[in-house]
Amino acid sequence: MGNTKSGALSKEILDDLKLNTKYTEEELCAWYATFLKECPSGRITKEQFEGIYASFFPDADPTAYARHVFRSFDTNADGTLDFKEYIVALHLTSSGKTLRKLEWAFALYDVDGNGTISKNEVQEIVRSIFNMIPVEDQKNLPEDENTPEKRADKIWTFFKKKEDDKIGEGEFIQGVMENKDILRLIQFDEPKKIQEKLKEKKH
Repeated sequence: MGNTKSGALSKEILDDLKLNTKYTEEELCAWYATFLKECPSGRITKEQFEGIYASFFPDADPTAYARHVFRSFDTNADGTLDFKEYIVALHLTSSGKTLRKLEWAFALYDVDGNGTISKNEVQEIVRSIFNMIPVEDQKNLPEDENTPEKRADKIWTFFKKKEDDKIGEGEFIQGVMENKDILRLIQFDEPKKIQEKLKEKKH
């Protein structure tokens, strides 16, 4: 039963995912069954991915962020994710190891894929993160980071960059690893919501 179309997850993919994520075989098989129900072709489109994110965040607008997350995981740029890419995406965005997570975060912020991050790209991602924070919660943010522009400025200042400078991957990863505050500013921390949703889908 190695054929994924049959509704069973191939042993090869299962072993790979068990190795690279912290999910159990039972969880992976249950999610695969749900995945096939929603995506009978075995692939998920950008629109479907955005729909999944929308169901996680009923009080906000995650469309732009979901689009960036999708882009950063669609490694072969064919406009779809297969089950493996999808699970790796969920795992990394919610509970990945720091280094891999930061490599992914760099890819997320490198909107045009040219290997460096500009201030405009930082603003674009930070703006998409703000769309996901309910307006009420935004009121409680610290004064110096309560708008996307202020937050982008704070990140840029931390990296000691001039307005039109660029940040390379190594510099980005090292800077974020050395400063927990910057890690907090660059990411939207949604693990609990995503994991609760996935658990609901299993039952």
